[in-house]
Amino acid sequence: MILFHGSDRQIAKPDVFHSRKEEDFGAGFYTTPIEEQARNWCRKFVRRGKQGIVSVYTVDEMTFEKCRTKRFAAYSEEWLDFVSQCRTGQDRSDYDIVIGGVADDRVFDTIELYFEHLISRAEAIGRLEMEKPNLQICFRGQEILDRYLKFERSYHI
Repeated sequence: MILFHGSDRQIAKPDVFHSRKEEDFGAGFYTTPIEEQARNWCRKFVRRGKQGIVSVYTVDEMTFEKCRTKRFAAYSEEWLDFVSQCRTGQDRSDYDIVIGGVADDRVFDTIELYFEHLISRAEAIGRLEMEKPNLQICFRGQEILDRYLKFERSYHI
């Protein structure tokens, strides 16, 4: 499987230590199998006057079976609870890899309304169910990154 990561620099040796803790799936190295999504992640750096670089990796799909992997097939109550725990620093799970939808701008707006108790859980889920998720794969352990994710190349956008 080919995975992409968008940044302002090439990342030939990914690590989990430079990750912010309160991300969708907690601290980790975030990738996507959707190249255009990684290019979009780069554009935020370009808007700030930096360069945009997509790093390309390969991973054997059997890795997801070998590791403690959590998959979210769609935005759901379970996904919302997990993202809520991660974004508030309360995640206590021990997953090596988490795969699921991205809390992009549209989704993030719904999550924020839910966090601020401006919409109910049911309304948040209803809104999320209408969104087609982009896909992110978060590698949450350095050993997993070092062992399974292989850097191939990078390019500027």
